[in-house]
Amino acid sequence: MKIVMLNGQNHKGSTYHIGRMIANKIEGENEITEFFFPRDLNHFCVGCYQCIESASACPFYDEKRKIIDAIDAADILIVTTPTYCMHMSAPLKSFFDLTFDLWMAHRPMESMFKKKAVIVSTAAGTGIKSATKDVEDCLFYLGVPKIYKYGMAVQAMSWDGVSSDKKEKIENKTAVLARKLSKTTAPSVGIKTRFMFWMMGMMQKKGWNSSPVETQYWKEKGWLDGKKPWK
Repeated sequence: MKIVMLNGQNHKGSTYHIGRMIANKIEGENEITEFFFPRDLNHFCVGCYQCIESASACPFYDEKRKIIDAIDAADILIVTTPTYCMHMSAPLKSFFDLTFDLWMAHRPMESMFKKKAVIVSTAAGTGIKSATKDVEDCLFYLGVPKIYKYGMAVQAMSWDGVSSDKKEKIENKTAVLARKLSKTTAPSVGIKTRFMFWMMGMMQKKGWNSSPVETQYWKEKGWLDGKKPWK
């Protein structure tokens, strides 16, 4: 399987180590591609809305496209972010901001509705739930139907500082997650995603969208005539 890791930090700390442990434990011959933010995309969305008319019009298209193409081809996404001030890291948030034209409200990628994802976050103490919820919201609106979350209060500033007891718990939990991700069956699309997709389709039909380009995209996909991206 193809696995893409989106890391919300440049350094390889506790969060990265846990994400990589999951990737390494997924069964089969896997191809793992890693991206680090801000190293691989060090830009903020400038709010120009050019991507609404054409994805290639984004001023950061060339850098962004390499990552989007890898995500498009992936079977599994592993998103890691330390908990920064109770939420996901700013560089990771900047990346997701730059993908908003691919959300269900605009021009979602068909492949996203067939992927599984896991979100990993660590903190010295609290904030993990809000950090993983940030990422979960983004993945949901991109269309990912199956999302696992794993957080750990490591009480350490580096992987070396994590206690042996906590590392043992992490080993066991990552093994469980890896087994779930190893299943080759396509994830089922839940009612929440189905309802949101239907709502976005109704918006396109009624012309409540951002651009006629988006409506044309939905028409070409057959989504306004009853077809679904997960079938």
